[in-house]
This record gives sequence, structure tokens and C-alpha cells, in this order.
Amino acid sequence: MAGKNYYDILGIKKDATDKDIKQAYRKLARMHHPDVNPGNKSAEARFKEINLAYEVLSDPEKRKKYDQYGENWQQAEQFASARAQQQAWDFGPRGTRVEYQDFGDPGGAGGFGSIFDSILRDMDGKSARRPRQGQDLEYPVEISFEEAFRGTTRLLEMRAEEPCPTCKGKGCRTCGGAGAVLRPRRLEVKIPPGVKDGSRVRIAGKGSPGAMGGQAGDLYLLVSVKADSRFQRIDDDLHVEIPVQLVDAVLGAEAEVPTIEGKKLALKIPPETQNGRVFRLAGQGMPHLGNATRGDLYAKVKVVLPTKLSKKEKEMFEELKALRGK
Repeated sequence: MAGKNYYDILGIKKDATDKDIKQAYRKLARMHHPDVNPGNKSAEARFKEINLAYEVLSDPEKRKKYDQYGENWQQAEQFASARAQQQAWDFGPRGTRVEYQDFGDPGGAGGFGSIFDSILRDMDGKSARRPRQGQDLEYPVEISFEEAFRGTTRLLEMRAEEPCPTCKGKGCRTCGGAGAVLRPRRLEVKIPPGVKDGSRVRIAGKGSPGAMGGQAGDLYLLVSVKADSRFQRIDDDLHVEIPVQLVDAVLGAEAEVPTIEGKKLALKIPPETQNGRVFRLAGQGMPHLGNATRGDLYAKVKVVLPTKLSKKEKEMFEELKALRGK
């Protein structure tokens, strides 16, 4: 990522709003997602760039550091975190004050590398630094219409913060006092049945780790559901058109109605059924999220007019026309 501008990666201007950033991220993430581009290493690398750029620009504090320090935003963030942590230290036992070294200018000589070098702990060797909850993360996931019905799993590959292996999240020289380091992470997540396009699925405790023993943030899956050529979804109800021959609509018959499960249901079409009439099949729609019940399936009759009529058929329609005219 060295030398690459995060604003350019997302295709936005420096004065972009939070809404602009999120919209640009979602559009690009869906376009370059590994699920959409299987085996495409270039798309995979681009996807990682997009996620890292969004991770910084979607966080007001990180964005501020990036705007100020550019490529050195990570060091600046670590410096600010370390400084805030050491300032939170309290007085030691028996009134002994905990002393610390002045970090000076983060861009100056000996700045970031010397953080925590001369920090003195209290007489018991314990610090009174306060725990902080980790940041929530977002990850786009695209699924099929059938997967939205049945539920599914995804294996995510992402760059995420993890507790520093040296200090276990307490802050040290290895992590610059931040208590966390960025590492590649693979995570299998479950997407429940009934999710909609635009749903946010919460994976508790799988966001960025907390600092100083604080709770980890949450991971939110931003779900996009591919459209289906047969069904239209409105809330948890499904709508489908069923072709019915003219003679069957007039005289009555049985028609087949497709279901999201892949089965076909027999629907009785009463005589003189009009084009556009809708029949409700209870409990044949999408699952209600987090509930065992389901929405309904609405079958709309589409009367199909006969074509390539034979001479006899035309005569019969002429006869019917004459009868109806009287």
C-alpha cells in the first residue's frame, strides 16, 4: 500500500462525506470480492486494498491521522494511543507518582521508536491503564437467493487487528503501545436463513480486539442478495407469475406453482379466472429472520393467448364472438 492514496483507491475526493465513503466502498467491494472473481489474484489484491482504505477513512480518528500524516498514519495512531494510555496512569501506592518520558514530536528524531522506552511503572510493577473496547468492522458478503432462503456459511479472508503476541494487548514496544497488530485472518461465519439484501449480520466479538483487556468489537456482514429470475421478494413474501392457457382460465383447471424449495405445488384455477388474479399460498415464502415461521407465496395468473390458430379454431372463436355479441 506504500505510496497509494486511500482516497484514490476508493475513487472519492478528500472532502467526501461518511456516506460517500461507505457507498464507494460497498460498490467496489462487491465488484472485486473474491466470491465474484474466483481465482483472480489481481481482484483479490485490489479487494484487500479497498478494505484497508475503508478501514482508515471510515474511522474519524484514523482519517484525521491519515489526512495529517499520510503514509505514516499508523505510526501516528500508535503514538496517540500510547500517549493516551500513559496519561491515564494513576498515582502509585503510598502516593508515589508514576513518571513518564515526554515523547516529543512524533515526526521528529527518536519519536516513534522510543515510545515507552523510559516509562516507569509504579512500585508494585502494575499500571492503571484503562481498558478500551475494540472497533467494530464491516465486511461485504454476496449470496444467492437460495442461500438467503436456506442460510449458508462463508470463509472470510481479511486483514484484522489481533492482540499483540508480546504483551497480550497491554501495550509494549513491539506494538508501539497500541496493544494490537494487523494480521491476515481467516474466519468462517454463518449467515442465517431469511436475510435480505442490505441486511447487517452481527458476529459478536470478531471485530478489532480491545486494548488493555477491553472487549473486542463486533464484525458486521453487509449482505447483498442476488436477484432471482422467478421470484420477487417483498419483505418475507414471494411473488411469482404462473402462465395459464386461455381455455384453462375460462373453463377452470390445475396449474403448477414453483416454490423457492424447488418443488411445484398444484393450484386449482376456478372457471372464468381473470388475467392478473392473485392466489395466496400461506407459509411458502421466505423464512422470518430468527424465527421458524415463513412468509407467504403469491401466485399471479398470466393468461396466455393462443397463437398459430388452425382454421377450425378460428371458426370456433368466430362462433364464440357471435354468441357473445348476442
